[in-house]
Amino acid sequence: MIDPSLRLSSSGWEAADRPMVHPSGFREYDGRWRYPEQINLAGVIALGRGIGTQIIENGLPPVIIVGCDFRSYSPAVKNSLIVGLIDSGIRVQDIGTVLSPMAYFGRVHLSVDALAMVTASHNPNGWTGIKIGLKHPLTHGEAEMARLRQLVLGDLLEHRDGGGYDRVSGVAEAYIEDLCAGLQMKRRLRAVCATGNGTASFFAPEVLRRIGVDVVPLHTDPDCTFPNYNPNPEALEMLRDMAAKVVASEADIALGFDGDGDRLGVVDNAGNEIFSDKLGVLLARNIACNFPGAKFVADVKSTGLYMTDPELTRLNATTNYWKTGHSHMKRRVAEIGAAAGFEKSGHFYFSGKVGYGYDCGLRAAVEVCKLLDGKPGKSMSELVSTLAPTWSTPTMSPYCPDEEKYLAVERIMKLLDAKLADGFTLGGQKISKILKVNGARVLLANGSWALVRASSNTPNLVVVCESTESERQMREIFEDLNLIIRSESCVGDYDQRI
Repeated sequence: MIDPSLRLSSSGWEAADRPMVHPSGFREYDGRWRYPEQINLAGVIALGRGIGTQIIENGLPPVIIVGCDFRSYSPAVKNSLIVGLIDSGIRVQDIGTVLSPMAYFGRVHLSVDALAMVTASHNPNGWTGIKIGLKHPLTHGEAEMARLRQLVLGDLLEHRDGGGYDRVSGVAEAYIEDLCAGLQMKRRLRAVCATGNGTASFFAPEVLRRIGVDVVPLHTDPDCTFPNYNPNPEALEMLRDMAAKVVASEADIALGFDGDGDRLGVVDNAGNEIFSDKLGVLLARNIACNFPGAKFVADVKSTGLYMTDPELTRLNATTNYWKTGHSHMKRRVAEIGAAAGFEKSGHFYFSGKVGYGYDCGLRAAVEVCKLLDGKPGKSMSELVSTLAPTWSTPTMSPYCPDEEKYLAVERIMKLLDAKLADGFTLGGQKISKILKVNGARVLLANGSWALVRASSNTPNLVVVCESTESERQMREIFEDLNLIIRSESCVGDYDQRI
């Protein structure tokens, strides 16, 4: 029986052999646990049995691709997962140490739908996790994770014969070949490649060099202790390091990758961070030039420029705002046949004639290089300057307990509905509409907006505001929204303020 209360300090052979899986690790669209405090290897075996049970329940072929990132303990976690999968009657295709998008690509390359990738993504060492999918290009969403939680914590697991193991080589090489095929830069492009000593260190410099980019390496020696900082291109310490390297090396751009290679962060030639949602507008323009009328998906934290950009309007491009999170975004891109999806956190989803529909930091980096290659004589900062100016807050995260956050957002949404009916304003602008696909994105008359939603992974709310007019108005929008948020006594301090 699964024991979610078991602690590492428990003594005796029986305790050591009992599965421990903390319920909080079953997140909205993947699994994430402190290791070994919240999950032990016996618990990982139980997870493998649960995933195997889901495969059988869904009537799928009993075959799965399994890979892991570069953390020192990831092979042990992966091997335990494999034991559970085999015990549940599943044939495992072990592709070794890879990036998450390599594992996603493996589903295409090996014609296998089911996937389990052992990674804690950009979390610091001491965390482990699993990204799971049963059908290409999708990964588990809320319903699938809830069922897995039920199977594992309810011990609804059975042994089945027929499981087996194959070590499969060549997926990483095929992935790189697919990214680089037929592509060679026409202009001389000098790029800082920043991997934070993480798993992308094995692959990102090679991909960029293969397409003809002059690579300036930044912490590209693989080191699973992460001696400089955690590989997370949303974090200021990594972005500032990238900016300093761009300026010192006189590079054209800096491309930064997270721990499992599914996200990209970019700094321009002047050392300025380019927020990923605005970078997405430039990439959407480039795609729409080749495919007029293209559809795009942007997460609800992203800039309103997707709706107001004159170039996208001229090309008859349309954008659908959707739920934040890689599982939600992949699903929506597939559902509406979008050419690409863009998330403010740095996930980029290229589909159709551009990609396979999953999030891939290296694919995004290649597309950025192609964007620059098609604009000879233009710097990255000049391309960004063609976007209409907006003033945005950082993504702010006031504390709110996990057991309270969703109810708090529901109550805030009701207050906002009442404000809409009363003709209320934020920052002096009348509320025109409230989009409720993921919390409340409050649209204002001049194209500005404000967002409040519950975080999928942490005990926090998520708050973002953007003004099309001025920094002052952005601050006024936030202050007006914050008065409404503060009606909830369970909401605590912000992690950062503007």
